[in-house]
Amino acid sequence: MVSQRPPVPYDFLPPVPALTVTSDDVRDGETMSDAHVFDDWGMTGRNISPHLRWSGAPEGTRSYAVTCFDPDAPTGSGFWHWLLYDIPADVTELPRGAGAAGTRSGTHGRNDYSRKEYGGAAPPPGWPHRYLFAVHALGVEKLGVDAEAPPAVIGFNITANTLARGYIAPVYEVR
Repeated sequence: MVSQRPPVPYDFLPPVPALTVTSDDVRDGETMSDAHVFDDWGMTGRNISPHLRWSGAPEGTRSYAVTCFDPDAPTGSGFWHWLLYDIPADVTELPRGAGAAGTRSGTHGRNDYSRKEYGGAAPPPGWPHRYLFAVHALGVEKLGVDAEAPPAVIGFNITANTLARGYIAPVYEVR
């Protein structure tokens, strides 16, 4: 028996208006380049976050959050690769590499690699994983989470303050 892929996690969240999200580096449904793959755990990528651009935020947007989540990770709860929040409301684009530790694009939350930066794709061999690069328009200027909050707590607070959301979902597979 072959199991079906689960729906995208955002299908289970309260519905919100859609943002348009595009990138010069990744495309929905297409394979990510090695530039965006993790550089540890046996992977030899460059661990560079992709360029992202968004539009269509509703009135009342006071900040943004950008996340990258792998719903196909064999954990039972997915895998958070990137959490960047408190991005000012006048920012509508992040350059390639904005996920590096120490950049001033916003506040980096701890991902599931236990790092406060972008952590690239690192799926086990066998099937393609989806990497949901989401942009969340938030109704608060500051998310107000503890600096050491786990990814699920950050995600909860992002969802509680989301006015609109959009994402692109490239894939990556180890063969």
